[in-house]
Amino acid sequence: MEGKVPFLPATASAHAGEMNWLFAGLVATSVFILLLVFGLMIVFCVRYRKGSGADRGDRMTKTWRVEVAWTAATFVLFMGLYAWGANLYIDLHRPPADATDIYVVGKQWMWKVEHPGGQKEIDALHVPVGRPVRLVLSSEDVIHDFAIPAFRIRQDAVPGRYETLWFTPTAVGDYHLFCAEFCGTDHARMGGTITVMEPGDFQRWLDQQGAMETLAQEGAALFRQYGCSGCHGAASTVHAPPLDGLFGRPVPLASGETVVADDRYIRDSILMPKAQVAAGYPPIMPSFAGQIGEDDLLKIVAYIKSLGTKERPAR
Repeated sequence: MEGKVPFLPATASAHAGEMNWLFAGLVATSVFILLLVFGLMIVFCVRYRKGSGADRGDRMTKTWRVEVAWTAATFVLFMGLYAWGANLYIDLHRPPADATDIYVVGKQWMWKVEHPGGQKEIDALHVPVGRPVRLVLSSEDVIHDFAIPAFRIRQDAVPGRYETLWFTPTAVGDYHLFCAEFCGTDHARMGGTITVMEPGDFQRWLDQQGAMETLAQEGAALFRQYGCSGCHGAASTVHAPPLDGLFGRPVPLASGETVVADDRYIRDSILMPKAQVAAGYPPIMPSFAGQIGEDDLLKIVAYIKSLGTKERPAR
């Protein structure tokens, strides 16, 4: 498999091969610096030992060029590795437009997964090979860490916020899922399996889960249940921001700033509505912090994301 290193786990995602090479570059650079430093120490210890006839005069004139050269060379080498790693990190947080969103909630001590079609899994995740997948992570209690060694990815699931990460599986098979952040007594048991399937097999798996409402449909019911449609509905007399086509758009704020309406912004607007008030609207929305669980929040966010420019929230 391209980019595979024998002593590392399986290489099964589009970024894993590059991650292997970056790891190899870090190891090779560290070994080179280690051998250089210890090699010079041994040479100097032997050459300038007590009683040797080595010239010890005018050291600054003789050595400054060497000092500058090796310091500059190693600095450039490490900055190159930094730029490589930073570019890979940024790429891992910029999913393609056609990536499928899958929502993951960490909880002591399990992973709860929900697909856009409403299919649910516990400590398991089924994905199609060759298709990009974006994970939207959150936690109900403490910090967890969603880690798939074969994909060379890991991301903290933090209480009170959304974190995202994406990958493209490249090899069919079953791969281990771990929590890589100590989260309590049964942390070691908080794991699962990632199953990568051919696209046709994956679609059959989705169909076999039975007819169910999509996340957006479930979110629409919750939108009405929690009274959101009373202010954001088409017939509402309350002066509230419209939600049609909101997702992905820039939103001017009362503070003069502008933010993009992504998953985090929508979530924060539900739980902390006075933190980022839309320009031209009074800060009258109540906070739903402590009233809506993470599962329901994911569904409401999915519903708001699904609203087109012509669709209006039902009352």
